[in-house]
Amino acid sequence: MQGIVLEVIGPVGNCAVLKVGGEVDVYTAPKLREQIVDLAGKGVVHLVADLGEVEFLDSTGLGVLVGGLKRLRAVEGSLQLVLTTDRVMRIFKITGLTAVFPTHTSVAEAIATDPHWARAVERDAGGVEEWCRRHTLA
Repeated sequence: MQGIVLEVIGPVGNCAVLKVGGEVDVYTAPKLREQIVDLAGKGVVHLVADLGEVEFLDSTGLGVLVGGLKRLRAVEGSLQLVLTTDRVMRIFKITGLTAVFPTHTSVAEAIATDPHWARAVERDAGGVEEWCRRHTLA
């Protein structure tokens, strides 16, 4: 059994990238929930969850992401997903969650499409590409 790996990049303003790796299941999903709640509690309400390193995702993990989206929307925030593997993308398509979550193929794409992010990284690094380069997200 593999665990979950969580890494927060940022925050920049009220935005952060949450890199998720490993397995997101009934045993590890509470850690993901805690991270989202902790960030929101600190005013970081625009998240990009990079699921590119997720090897397994079950219904509990999906529930945590849906709950996180609801929590962030309640405070006028957002949760965008970066899906780069076919197996994880398939789960979102099968469940119909691609209609619920904004999904992207890269962190830079997710940031560029969100006005809150675009303003934050413009102030911090002069633009999306430079911010992603500085944080090795390109």
